[in-house]
Amino acid sequence: MKAVVQRVSQAEVVIDGTAAAVLPAPGLLVLLGVTHDDTAETAAALARKTWELRILDGERSASDLGAPVLVVSQFTLYADTGKGRRPSWGAAAPGRVSEPIYDAFCTALRTLGAHVETGVFGAMMQVTSTNDGPVTILLEA
Repeated sequence: MKAVVQRVSQAEVVIDGTAAAVLPAPGLLVLLGVTHDDTAETAAALARKTWELRILDGERSASDLGAPVLVVSQFTLYADTGKGRRPSWGAAAPGRVSEPIYDAFCTALRTLGAHVETGVFGAMMQVTSTNDGPVTILLEA
């Protein structure tokens, strides 16, 4: 499992011209990729790491500040560009496998106390954000 975690002052997901999710305050944007051997336990561990990551103002975490988190599924994090210019997606778990793991990640964040907004799994989304800092961290589990 991979997560690109960005400290943002704002973020939004738009689908077909309609806002599907809006971060209600400065917080974290998480782009989440799932691979074949990830489990609900992997998701819970990465959710805790994300929630406690000390990248917000004053070296505090989202858990310290109660900062909201916007989570967007992102299978392209598992692109393999080793051969040629066309990425292959073989390392990304298919939707029937990855969607429950994505849901487990979001549920684990909520269980930890996070206000979680989400994109729509598998949808064509336009994600906009203002990176604060900028701060972008790659987490892997």
